[in-house]
Amino acid sequence: MEVKSTLKVINESQIKGGIGVIPGQSMKRLVGCPEIPTDRLRVGLATYAPGSIEELHWHPIEAFYYIISGHAIVRDIEGKEFEVSAGSFLYCPPGIAGAHEWEVKESLQLLAIRASTESNKKLQFTVDKTTKRSYIDLEELAKRDAISFSSHY
Repeated sequence: MEVKSTLKVINESQIKGGIGVIPGQSMKRLVGCPEIPTDRLRVGLATYAPGSIEELHWHPIEAFYYIISGHAIVRDIEGKEFEVSAGSFLYCPPGIAGAHEWEVKESLQLLAIRASTESNKKLQFTVDKTTKRSYIDLEELAKRDAISFSSHY
């Protein structure tokens, strides 16, 4: 019996980047996208310009971030601050308790890993720090094909 390899080896420089979710952020989808499909894993290479702020937000799926270079302050739902730099990583459980905010101090590059390739599960809900109410723009729901979808259960 012959076995054909399914291994993919790609240099990041061959991947076209795009705009991120906030001004000052760019994103390269490494795997888990139409160009390099996977079953359940999405990995992106995110770059943030100094001064970028990504407001307090949460995701309905797990998120993992590994800082490659740069420096930022990350805040949790309680307002506690964490200094992050090369070698730091964040595990953000799904739901508002895993909410996080980025304040980029020095050009930041990180790997962003999600446990799903389905756009309608990769939502990002912004949190009002005073009321703790969460919201997402209708345009973002449409972009993520999440206006109507099958149950996640």
